[in-house]
Amino acid sequence: QVQLVESGGGSVQVGGSLKLSCTASGHIFSTCERGWYRQVEGHARELVSRILADGTIRYEEFAKGRFTISQDNAKNTLYLEMNNLKPEDTATYYCATGRPTSRGYCVSWDYWGQGTRVTVSS
Repeated sequence: QVQLVESGGGSVQVGGSLKLSCTASGHIFSTCERGWYRQVEGHARELVSRILADGTIRYEEFAKGRFTISQDNAKNTLYLEMNNLKPEDTATYYCATGRPTSRGYCVSWDYWGQGTRVTVSS
């Protein structure tokens, strides 16, 4: 059974930093695309950053220059380091990854963590 467990959320002031972690069990992160989403209550979940199956890293525009996604294969853990946080970054952050199939492709974004709350106050 695959489990993704996020941690590292919290409350910070504007300009502060947080580093989110997502540890996977029952799944190897390097197999499929993996990344971070966020959701503000009442709004759709939005992509923040992702690592493609070939290792290419992508960021959404709002995350460029402030957020860094990384991975520790030995710990099977995905990270999101967030700097210069703004009030609009307040959201619940989710890590997610695809599900590999026996046919060699991944079902995108099939596994999700429970989310970790980030609150940025001014």
